[in-house]
Amino acid sequence: MNQVNYNLEMERLMFAPVNKGKHLFLHSCCAPCSSAVLERLRTYFRITVFYYNPNISWEEEYKLRVAEQIRLIAWFNAKEDVAAGEAYPIEYVEGDYEPEQFFAVARGLEQEPEGGARCEKCFDLRLSKTIEKAKEAGADFVTTTLTISPLKNAPLLNAIGERLAVEAGVIWLPSDFKKKNGYKRSVELSAEHELYRQDYCGCVFSKLEKEE
Repeated sequence: MNQVNYNLEMERLMFAPVNKGKHLFLHSCCAPCSSAVLERLRTYFRITVFYYNPNISWEEEYKLRVAEQIRLIAWFNAKEDVAAGEAYPIEYVEGDYEPEQFFAVARGLEQEPEGGARCEKCFDLRLSKTIEKAKEAGADFVTTTLTISPLKNAPLLNAIGERLAVEAGVIWLPSDFKKKNGYKRSVELSAEHELYRQDYCGCVFSKLEKEE
């Protein structure tokens, strides 16, 4: 079976003249991961960043990541290419902070390793809410920054996103943002802007595994 090249599938839609300026509803897991994604896509799409991450187990950590996301978007929107009309301004929408939703889907999967069944439930939770909000916003496309991480399963994320998008009647934008040095670029931009770059996904289980 041929493996899908999600980056090429995304570029086919991204470069199509008919999609220039279309509205992309983008789930963001954090500012560092979104940095290279926004840099790459903001000249093609009108992007709304949707920050919904109930997997973050501590409110203080959550607020810190939110502040960094907002700071990064403000920097992009202040760039000269936005004023010149060469890039689109980025909008920001914050979802509810509801860690109880994450703990509900993680129940019984506490001992699963990072990247296992618990993570799959978490992806489903976050993408379900993202797609629901994308539909409410009348967005043309929806996707997530999660595929930029070398530790995240891009085929799984795309499969979940595609399934949920079809059910909701919206268009999933396939992606594998780590391609074309996407992850490397996110590290560079994080350093350039001194972004807070966490070393675990956000949940208590990933933090414990990291510490061990």
